[in-house]
Amino acid sequence: MAASTRPRAACLIGWPAAHSRSPLIHHYWLRTLAIEGGYNIEAVPPEGFAEFVLRLSAHGFIGANVTIPHKERALALTVPDERARAVGAANTLWYEGKELRSTNTDIEGFINNLDAAAKGWDAIDDALVLGAGGSSRAVVFGLVERGVKRVHVANRTFERAQALADQFGDSVHPVAWDKFVEVLPQAGLLVNTTSLGMHGQGALELDIDRLAAQSIVADLVYVPLETPLLAAARSRGLRTADGLGMLLHQAVRGFELWFGRRPEVTPELRALVEADLRHT
Repeated sequence: MAASTRPRAACLIGWPAAHSRSPLIHHYWLRTLAIEGGYNIEAVPPEGFAEFVLRLSAHGFIGANVTIPHKERALALTVPDERARAVGAANTLWYEGKELRSTNTDIEGFINNLDAAAKGWDAIDDALVLGAGGSSRAVVFGLVERGVKRVHVANRTFERAQALADQFGDSVHPVAWDKFVEVLPQAGLLVNTTSLGMHGQGALELDIDRLAAQSIVADLVYVPLETPLLAAARSRGLRTADGLGMLLHQAVRGFELWFGRRPEVTPELRALVEADLRHT
């Protein structure tokens, strides 16, 4: 008797993970592309993560997204590409034959969202990135790869900003947190990668009027959907790119790797996730 074949399924591995919007995104694409498949949430504690990942296919999955606190560990347990190594974390896993590979799609999520929200943004010479954590490394990698001449990185701990300059080369310039205001007038792109402005966090103290009239403002925070930084930028008529757009765009490549079709980020999908966020 022939063995029954189950539909392909991917999952999100995190601890905790129940808050994720990834299932909503991937189920929308599976439905609209008429693909028989699934996407589950797997709450896996740190002590069980290695076993789960190393036996991912035995658990019934063709790939996975990885979220906190497992992204750095995923890098060590898989074969990472250049992007995952550069960011120091993996958020997307898939099989090539029997080899479990990994990448970090935050880079293309950020860049593709900018392309969609602010066409021609890459004509800028200077970008200012606030924060020096894992998200900042993804943003800086993407900006340097796209050819931005000078990427200024400001962080409360200057040494962490310096570490990004050491990693990514001469186009990256560390800035003391209390000095980033001096960079604002020349910044064609301002990116907030910190949690400032997020619900429950402190405010980002910044005089938006110091930015030039043609500057672009991006915020990786998506709860709330419109952060005070984005609201201030829009009130000045500046172009903006929000954190929800990055969330949607970073999901594209994983879906393509697992299910063989490249999905689109549509207004309908965005409206679906927006509605879900507003009801939480």
